[in-house]
Amino acid sequence: MKIIDLSLPIDEKAFEVHKVCIERVSHKAGVEKFNRVIMGKTLAGKLKYALGKRIVKKEDLPDEEFLSLETVHAPVHIGTHLDYSFHYGTHSEGRSSKTAEEIPLEYCYQDGVKLDLSHKKPNEVIKAEDIKLALEKINYQLKPLDIILLRTGADKLYGGPRYFSDYPGVDISAIDYLLDKGIKIFGVDTMGIDRPYRFMLKEFLETKDPKKLYPAHFYGRKREFIHIERLANLENLPGYGFKVVCFPIRIKNTGAAWARVVAII
Repeated sequence: MKIIDLSLPIDEKAFEVHKVCIERVSHKAGVEKFNRVIMGKTLAGKLKYALGKRIVKKEDLPDEEFLSLETVHAPVHIGTHLDYSFHYGTHSEGRSSKTAEEIPLEYCYQDGVKLDLSHKKPNEVIKAEDIKLALEKINYQLKPLDIILLRTGADKLYGGPRYFSDYPGVDISAIDYLLDKGIKIFGVDTMGIDRPYRFMLKEFLETKDPKKLYPAHFYGRKREFIHIERLANLENLPGYGFKVVCFPIRIKNTGAAWARVVAII
């Protein structure tokens, strides 16, 4: 058995559109934070702490080290994650949209299929015909619940501005094709399933046509689907013959959730 990591990290040093901050308390500083938190629960404790009293000292600890602590401040759309219908709008298929914690877990451990769309350019979209041709190249017929991974190669741009500007989008026709085949989850190695902002916004400002803005995402209001964004390392996968594991972190009432996505060969 071989496990291939298909996930990108949450990294405060990488270029991101949204702010990411990871507060890091070191082992050495941990004891001071412990005292401040515990003693800060009462007014008397706060006063004693301010006067220099400590209930635990570094000398009391092995190697004078406490426990490290990291606090992550980041949107759920940073790092590899799954989007569900609540992200797309308040309703999907005429019903209240579902949040990421409601993603059926049985959808998240299924046979995987990798389709190579690395020839698609940033201003282009992946259409149903592209999906069909990619399937023909690997001689594979889709079956219900397969998890489809669309490789563009854009994950190699992660960490810099081009990651947000140079990748193809997914056309509604491709989404329809996959859903009609019984697919519940498809994933991309790009930061989103729509084309980059620079193309959508330019066309919207020129035409004032709202259909130019996030057509793939907004289509989730008409048909329910789950998609994975920010995948990586898809070039290491065969066309099929592997399992995908993409269980979302259980966070209350969010449209997306982080996931450590892996392939098992």
